Amino acid sequence: MKIIEAMKQVVDLNRKQADLREKIALYCSHTTLDTPVYGDQTTETVEGWLQSHEDISQEIARLKVCIQRTNLATLVSIQLGGKVVKKSISEWIVRRGGKNKNGLASDDCKAWKCLSDRGLKDGHFRTSQDVPMEVKVVRNFDPRERDAKIALYQEEPMLIDATLEVVNATTDLIET
Repeated sequence: MKIIEAMKQVVDLNRKQADLREKIALYCSHTTLDTPVYGDQTTETVEGWLQSHEDISQEIARLKVCIQRTNLATLVSIQLGGKVVKKSISEWIVRRGGKNKNGLASDDCKAWKCLSDRGLKDGHFRTSQDVPMEVKVVRNFDPRERDAKIALYQEEPMLIDATLEVVNATTDLIET
């Protein structure tokens, strides 16, 4: 099984669990005036659904652990800024971030974007003794390096996604 197949199977199993939870909630009890849909077998049916839900939970856990194990063990090379960088899939995922969480590449980009002139301007200034003085902005960074790093970190998540899409489709899941 490939990584992507395991990921899709987890999604499908989560859907099955949601369906089971709906059935459990709907048929878990009834009044004496109601005729149970499953007749005398309603209790056994609900218990079966609960058992199926637990079995599916165990399979989801097994698949997720296999995915994590594979992600930790599989090294992937990506070219970033003219250099080939090799990291595990897990490390690349941390760099990229998740659905609702920025990754380290985004955090690094934000740090480089903090570098600015802070609205300061070159100009002239008069001291308290009315002596004219030239004022220059001193940058404690190289603007070209800043711009290059920002571009690199903005591009990194897209490069990671493109590479991992191929890796997930071609890498066998480590199942032990």
